[in-house]
Amino acid sequence: MFSLLVNIPANATWAENGVTIAGGNGYGGATNQLSYPDSLFVDDDQTVVIADYGNHRRGNGLHQLSYPTDVLIDKETDSLIICDRGNERLVRWSRRSGTTQGELLIGNIDCWGLAMDEQRYLYVSNRRKHEVRGYQLGEKNGTLVAGGNGEGNGLSQLNVPTYLFVDRDHSVYVSDSSNHRVMKWNKGAKEGIVVAGEQGSGSALTQLQYPEGIFVDTLGTLYVADQVNHRVMRWTQGNKRQGTVIVGGNGHGKGVNQLQYPYGLSFDRHDNLYVADAGNNRVQRFSIE
Repeated sequence: MFSLLVNIPANATWAENGVTIAGGNGYGGATNQLSYPDSLFVDDDQTVVIADYGNHRRGNGLHQLSYPTDVLIDKETDSLIICDRGNERLVRWSRRSGTTQGELLIGNIDCWGLAMDEQRYLYVSNRRKHEVRGYQLGEKNGTLVAGGNGEGNGLSQLNVPTYLFVDRDHSVYVSDSSNHRVMKWNKGAKEGIVVAGEQGSGSALTQLQYPEGIFVDTLGTLYVADQVNHRVMRWTQGNKRQGTVIVGGNGHGKGVNQLQYPYGLSFDRHDNLYVADAGNNRVQRFSIE
């Protein structure tokens, strides 16, 4: 996946003020509007694909979606893989013109977050089962890769896992949202490692509050959409005790230097930061300085 190859300098900073690249015209279904965007994926050519949570043509037909929460691009088949959460299923939609409906990949799954490694192995979080499973495309049952030991805050447990990231070593990073932490599960591990948060819910630099979107660069630096604190944080390998705020953190609001319940985040190949600013029904881009 392209996202595995982002080299962000360790001392990088981003503009305090963001630029709206999608939405920002109120809540709605017009082509210049978004409705609580949850997630985004930035392609090599800087195309931004957005899971627009509230604009879903709601229904359970294969030509419909219901509250999509995450999306990624499968380059090999030139298609989108979508977590169609309201229908509890994973679907694939071809990006070729003339496509009128999706194809069911996995049914009966309370999915929220998606990731794919370079071997096209698919990782899916299941909020109801508090677990993450890996799937070969076409497979229905998958293999447990994180959690699966009931709801809880032990190192072998998760509590409402949402977004995911997979690195080059096939370690899975999980936004363990209701535990207010981010976990890293090495390949084959029975327990995870806390890489951000776990100091309780709060706004200190040692804390997260219902974290959502996550991203890891080639240095192993972790970026987190700290949803209820209305900020994006960076946690380096050398300091897992506390993070730094890189954008937002100026209270919740719709100013250019503010966020309101940020969910998804990603970077382009120039290291610019994109944030699904859900509460403001917009996507913000923060330029690297």
